[in-house]
Amino acid sequence: MSRSDRGGCPGLRCYMTQFKLTQTVTETARRNGKLGAGSRVVPEETPIALSYGGSTHAVMMATPGDFEDFAVGFSLTEGIIADPAQIETIEAVPDEQGIDLQIVLKGEQNEALVARRRHMAGPVGCGLCGIESIEQAVRKTPSVAASPLRLTDAQIVEAVTLLNGQQPLHFETRAVHGAGFYVPGKGLIAVREDVGRHNALDKLVGAAARAGYPGASGAVVVTSRVSVEMVQKTAIIGSPFIIAISAPTALAIRTAEEAGMTLIALVRGADFEIFTHSDRIQSGAIADVA
Repeated sequence: MSRSDRGGCPGLRCYMTQFKLTQTVTETARRNGKLGAGSRVVPEETPIALSYGGSTHAVMMATPGDFEDFAVGFSLTEGIIADPAQIETIEAVPDEQGIDLQIVLKGEQNEALVARRRHMAGPVGCGLCGIESIEQAVRKTPSVAASPLRLTDAQIVEAVTLLNGQQPLHFETRAVHGAGFYVPGKGLIAVREDVGRHNALDKLVGAAARAGYPGASGAVVVTSRVSVEMVQKTAIIGSPFIIAISAPTALAIRTAEEAGMTLIALVRGADFEIFTHSDRIQSGAIADVA
């Protein structure tokens, strides 16, 4: 089974076509002070439209794989559905310039989306889709403060170590982001990769949901910087942890603080920095650091 068809499509009627995830290209490389011909494997980047009932909701530049996960995860994090069972069918339809990911919702959910569209301006292909005002861009993030989930410092390090070892597309190209879902006692139950960090997270959300793991049961682990959209998507699925290899933005930190989420970033070996709600981490007293 290829990376673009992981997990099948249980509970949904899906129609998938295989697409290349990478291409080998020629290059001229400078090595040891000399120029020479060579080749390199690079990831594909394709416009992917997410369409509901025949109408395009958003267009993302993305890696052309894990379509079921992408459709389910995007639909969940954008609030279009609350459960994967609300999707009737998913079909990846190629055209000359990209892929139209056609999603058909079940009756009531489709009617709700139609009503929502009446109040939307033109959506855009970014991390905040289907918005029409600054107020919507900084929308209220759901609270995860009540979550009982706790992690030890060793589990935080383990989560990132496992993610670093489960990114085949990154190892092949060095040009994609990774996102994993870490469940204590089970490790990483899913990892997804994409040229877009939001897309990698949406694909991960879809994979975890389709596997039956609620967001509150684990932590989101990402290789990218932590922007506000990453915090919002993590909170929407109910996870109280986002753990990142890169740094967060100031707005992401404020949003995580208000949502009761523990934001951990800049994980390097056994070292990391906690920006919000350190009380969720079961370890000794936190010493002052320079």
